Amino acid sequence: MPTIVVDVMPKAELLDPQGKATTGALDRLGHGKFQNVRIGKRFELTVEGEVTEEILAEVRKVADEILSNAVIEDVVSITVDGEAK
Repeated sequence: MPTIVVDVMPKAELLDPQGKATTGALDRLGHGKFQNVRIGKRFELTVEGEVTEEILAEVRKVADEILSNAVIEDVVSITVDGEAK
């Protein structure tokens, strides 16, 4: 069964408190080379059968309307078994 992966990230212009805290923690632990960590969400949706354009259209709609908050987040990618769609 194919798996569709949806990645959602905070909008670039908004603060990311979790990312900021993680950036600080990395620095305190001796990993100061990493700057501006941003933390998002990953959703994996498994479907039976072939992933058609109709299914991808439905995933895009679900991603925009349910999986992400359009005010503060962007759907940055939708992939099928590792292939960008």
